[in-house]
Amino acid sequence: MKAQFIDLHAAADFLGPGAVEVNRYQNEITDIVRRRGIFGQRIRQVPATGHPSRFFEQTAIPAQPAATAFVDPRNIVATVANPTRVERSVPLKALVSEINYNLFDIEVGAQQSQFAFLQAKDLADAVEGLMRTHDVALWNGNDTSLSAPTTTQYFGAIGQIAAGGNSYTIHTTDSIVDELKGLIAQMVASSSYEVRPTAIYANPVLLDLIDRELKSAFNTVLSTTEVAAGVRVKTLSTQAGELPLIPEWALSYTGTPGSGTAVLPCYIVSEDLIEYHWLTDANPRAFQLGMTGSLASQMVVVKFGGIVVKGASYAHYEVKVNR
Repeated sequence: MKAQFIDLHAAADFLGPGAVEVNRYQNEITDIVRRRGIFGQRIRQVPATGHPSRFFEQTAIPAQPAATAFVDPRNIVATVANPTRVERSVPLKALVSEINYNLFDIEVGAQQSQFAFLQAKDLADAVEGLMRTHDVALWNGNDTSLSAPTTTQYFGAIGQIAAGGNSYTIHTTDSIVDELKGLIAQMVASSSYEVRPTAIYANPVLLDLIDRELKSAFNTVLSTTEVAAGVRVKTLSTQAGELPLIPEWALSYTGTPGSGTAVLPCYIVSEDLIEYHWLTDANPRAFQLGMTGSLASQMVVVKFGGIVVKGASYAHYEVKVNR
């Protein structure tokens, strides 16, 4: 192996009489990389009952039709009625991420004392990166069944709501606000289920169209509410109350809004019926595996769980807006 030396001049910004200028950096690293989404922070977190995690859903009470419920008070004859319950389950999935620290690089960094925080930051970012993947998959996971899993990803909320059959299209000439409010009113008016939607999730571009429509038609400015720590969003007055319009970057749209061919989806959800079933811990866990033969420290981040949208066929709605 041939040794190679380099001149200090190659690493210096300037060499001159009484001056040697070398590279120095700010201790802070500019970082506004997108991390967590809001959806995963607002849905219920519950411990899994096992693998798969099982539960029962009641779909009807033991109600009687008038013809058999009302009888002659002097000749009381009762008809047997039973509640309707269905067994459900959600399979648990695994997310994993790994980061390795080279011993030499760590010791150089420690001796320079410039980026002493970097090891902790990179581990925190590995956790955040896994949670970002988790948040995207909560909506867009490509599995297609809760009872018979077909992939290693979650069966996303989009897929579960769509499979429930509640889908509605707002055409280019329709008012987005009026159609959303009317749809929510129909959900609340259900005689079979006590539905109370709690939020509307959509891409920020669609929410901007709603804002513009209200300003143009009614010169109305929407009120706001806090949906997560430090996050305030606008609200829409409906028959279910003031529903937050939550911008969700993980909900993509197709086409160019205004062209007439763009399709922008939004989701009216009852968040108390959407659950994440976790195993051992709701948060990711980091494990140190020791050193490899190259003296690199291995850190593995892991998370087990699965999402289920209860009442997908009656408590939630997928709305596709054409613009």
